[in-house]
Amino acid sequence: MKHNALILGLAAATLAGCASEGPSIETERTYQVEWIGERPLIDNSHLTITLGRDGRAYGNAGCNHWFASYELKDDTISFGPAGSTRKMCAPALMEQEQRFLDALPGVQRWDFSAIEQLRLWPAEGKPLRLWPER
Repeated sequence: MKHNALILGLAAATLAGCASEGPSIETERTYQVEWIGERPLIDNSHLTITLGRDGRAYGNAGCNHWFASYELKDDTISFGPAGSTRKMCAPALMEQEQRFLDALPGVQRWDFSAIEQLRLWPAEGKPLRLWPER
């Protein structure tokens, strides 16, 4: 009887050691935005998010460079108000950029989809969806 309990205990410990947590957000890695809420990005536009180890997030908003503070704890993430440079681009790019900058302060949590796409979720609505840059 003790032998069976020992075998079961070792098997459980082995399986627990093999279990891996899912992917996690990496700091100092750039993520490419693919969708903002319910809308995909304009073809050939380039929006990025990099989370610095120092609590500052930054990237390209499609036309301008942006920056904001952020806090990351477990599966929650929040961004402070975003600032940006002030270059003018085509009206459609400027509208997309503004939607992106307006979405950031509403983000409350993150996760990865089944296809390992990073999702930044607001309190309500669809997430920002991102891929790690290669």
